[in-house]
Amino acid sequence: MSIYLTFLLNITLSVAVSGERLSVSGNHFLFKGEKVFLSGGNLPWINYGYDYGNNQWAEVKARVEKQMQMLHRAGGNSLRLWIHIQGESTPQFNEEGYVIATDTQGTFIADFKDMLDLAQSYDIFVIPTLWNAAVDQDYHNRLNGLIIDPGKLTSYIRVVLTPLVEAVIGHPALAAWEIMNEPEGLLNLQFNEDPCFDTFMLKVSGAGWAGWKYSYQQLLRFISWQTDAIKSVDPQALVTVGVWNPKSNTNSFGMVDHYSDTCLYKAGQKALGKLDFHDFHSYSFEGEFDTVAAFVHNSSDYRTSKPVVVGEFWSQQGGHRTTKQLFEYLYRHGYSGAWSWDLVDNGADQRAGISHIQNYTGNGKIHIDL
Repeated sequence: MSIYLTFLLNITLSVAVSGERLSVSGNHFLFKGEKVFLSGGNLPWINYGYDYGNNQWAEVKARVEKQMQMLHRAGGNSLRLWIHIQGESTPQFNEEGYVIATDTQGTFIADFKDMLDLAQSYDIFVIPTLWNAAVDQDYHNRLNGLIIDPGKLTSYIRVVLTPLVEAVIGHPALAAWEIMNEPEGLLNLQFNEDPCFDTFMLKVSGAGWAGWKYSYQQLLRFISWQTDAIKSVDPQALVTVGVWNPKSNTNSFGMVDHYSDTCLYKAGQKALGKLDFHDFHSYSFEGEFDTVAAFVHNSSDYRTSKPVVVGEFWSQQGGHRTTKQLFEYLYRHGYSGAWSWDLVDNGADQRAGISHIQNYTGNGKIHIDL
């Protein structure tokens, strides 16, 4: 075994023994041996797509720190934020669409590590979301290349993702990786004989709102390969995907869990390419939640053995409930976390909800010490 591999193994083992990382036990999270509830919000960015790399972090760090400080004071313990989004700033691509560097000025990994260090100083878990499919602003077809071309995706994994995971393995503030926000935004709705890839039943669901570009087979390969790469470096890492609605991520209510272990393996053929917990988003339409939404169900209704976090919600589309009521509902109905949208533009309202449940303990403690 090489000295380098021995070094990585020692880090992994020391972290496992100390119990200083967030982990999954059945359908809930553990931290330092205690059940925890992830309470917080979405940052999600200061400058959309331009917060990390290319010496950009130095310009936004103070504003991010202010958000972390206010979140901590409100009693929150976790923060979801976005990284590459659609590749306009990072990583660096060549003219053929292959990834050749983390960024043009070489600060990306240092920026990311500094962000985690900052979060640790405020006892905040971070969930970095690497990519976004809720809109189609892929002006240079960079994200498109990674999704449809395995060779280009491999270049990203080799040049950026693997070195990034190696650089932050075991960091206490790194709660989990989220591969993509709302893949369903760019989902091509079409019939497939395999239920994992059949999107015909989602035609009237609202999926594909940003453009019918990718099959589920392409999106799931994109997700599973990156998940496998992360876990190949860091076997204890937690990984998820933020889905626009539980409809695509549950086998309950006559739906198909397209992100199941089985479906991800079919698409990617990667043994480690499986997700550790659910991240449902939940917004009402014309004042009402649909029949599958988190806010009309208990977490147990989804019949999953994994934790369920509701990673996006807000009072503007909250079914006539206040932010306090929304946070309390998720805590009281067996969910494992709540991240409201969003702390930058709606911070006071979000922090009121976070503060409302900060001392709750029946479904996991919220206060943590990193």
